[in-house]
Amino acid sequence: MINSFPPGLVMFLGAFLVPFFPHIYRQFYMLFLVFLSASALFSAEGSHLIIQLQEIQFILHHSDNLSFPFAIVFHIAAFLVIIYGSHIKDWKEQLAILSYSGAAIAALHAGDLFTLFLWWEATAFTSVILIFCGKTYRAYKSAIRYIVIQVGSGILLLSGAILLFQNSNEAIFQELDINSTAGLLVFIAFGIKAAFPFFNGWLQDSYPEASEVGTVALSAFTTKLAIYALARSFAGVEILIYIGALMTFFPIFFAVIENDLRRVLAFSLNNQLGFMVVAIGIGTELAINGAVAHAFAHIIYKGLLFMSMGAVLYRVGTCKASELGGLFKYMPITAVCSIVGAVSISAFPLFSGFVAKSLIMSSLGYEGLTFIYFMLLFASAGVLHHSGIKIPFFAFFAHDSGLKPKEAPMNMIAAMLLSSLLCILIGIFPSQFYQILPYNTYYQPYDFSHVLSQLQLLMFAVFAFICLWHFKIYPPELNSTVLNSDWFYRVLFYKIINIFINRVFKIWDNFSKKIISLIIFLYQVIQRSSVQSGNSAVKVGRSTVLILFSLGFVLLCNYLLF
Repeated sequence: MINSFPPGLVMFLGAFLVPFFPHIYRQFYMLFLVFLSASALFSAEGSHLIIQLQEIQFILHHSDNLSFPFAIVFHIAAFLVIIYGSHIKDWKEQLAILSYSGAAIAALHAGDLFTLFLWWEATAFTSVILIFCGKTYRAYKSAIRYIVIQVGSGILLLSGAILLFQNSNEAIFQELDINSTAGLLVFIAFGIKAAFPFFNGWLQDSYPEASEVGTVALSAFTTKLAIYALARSFAGVEILIYIGALMTFFPIFFAVIENDLRRVLAFSLNNQLGFMVVAIGIGTELAINGAVAHAFAHIIYKGLLFMSMGAVLYRVGTCKASELGGLFKYMPITAVCSIVGAVSISAFPLFSGFVAKSLIMSSLGYEGLTFIYFMLLFASAGVLHHSGIKIPFFAFFAHDSGLKPKEAPMNMIAAMLLSSLLCILIGIFPSQFYQILPYNTYYQPYDFSHVLSQLQLLMFAVFAFICLWHFKIYPPELNSTVLNSDWFYRVLFYKIINIFINRVFKIWDNFSKKIISLIIFLYQVIQRSSVQSGNSAVKVGRSTVLILFSLGFVLLCNYLLF
């Protein structure tokens, strides 16, 4: 019975048959697996597949009201990505997309930390293939950095699970104590995957280096899986409020000055994750609903924005703002879809971002967190600047770049139109959307005062952008790469390593020179003593063997080091 298996498992296993299907049938097969996996979502809540190995209990399929909405949107995302990427003829990338999304869905239904670890690492190894499929030197370098960080997160998760098992003889994926060593290790593992401050560099470093399709897939699963894990294990942990507030705040400044529009969206992704983390830190039913709703809506509208920029990249070959502009005349459908994604992420009323973000902002107000409320209010205005205005304006309007591309392929248009429709439907019918959230809490987002205050905020942000642009104060689009916390491992780390290696080589060079000088000196001493004695042939032969052995040892060490 398919319902007894964890959702996503059939996608993960079925992905390995993708190479055997001709391209024309491959998409239909992949979509069939997504629908087959989705059918398992409607099994009864609770644990359905438990395996006992020695003393460890593996709970492969656990469903409840928290995993359900994440599983729904993950399947929707997989469906949209497959349609969006149906023009791909590289079976390796399609295999990676299907197995990656399947592993992420299966991870949602892990009932213990050991099972979660297996799927956690599966998402890491399958997603890194998508970065390699970028097929550039930058993509290869970022993929290596990405897998090191992701595997490191998995090691921390496994270490925490082992400690928890040693202490309690079980490792159930449930609420954990952050004050314990096991809980802290798991918390850091989740934080790395959720792109906490100083752990976020891998996100902006890797996502934009994937292909136009790979980036859309990457934006949907990894970080939202971490958000789900935090909501399950650390809901109500106060430090998350302040971590999340910082996450919403600092990416704004990097996004405003970034030239690559896909990197702008990567910074924006980090910013939006901060709203979810704040809500999880609050931990009330309304706040958790807000985190889940925001994750759901974010996967769709952020995927839509990445789709629009991917279509531009596919047709033009670049996503740099300094090289784009005036594309609305040639890619009107893509431009309109991009605008829908932009107003959704900016939380305009009647769009998905508004009905999702309202839950979080209201929960802050109910808990009296005034300072955090105003931080997130500032971050909301910043979102309008770097994603709501900058993305569609510089790509499709601004100045005329002279580029005259064709409209995006039909499969890309279909995926973008479906995503746009979802953004609008969620915004217009929030009550139906709220029904799939974990808790039954009554909330009306379209309160007059709330709508008015949000419109005032948005209009003020638009006016600020117009003034900055008119008076030429807005940061110019420069052909450069902006580094934030990834400076530590992309610049500082390499400098430290180079200094260390150079120092070691210098020491060894001096050492080897002294050894060779000593060998020459000994040879000369032995030669002189051999001439003075009568048995010179034997002594010179022995000394020669000794010297050659020593010299060979020095040369071998030099070869191994260099």
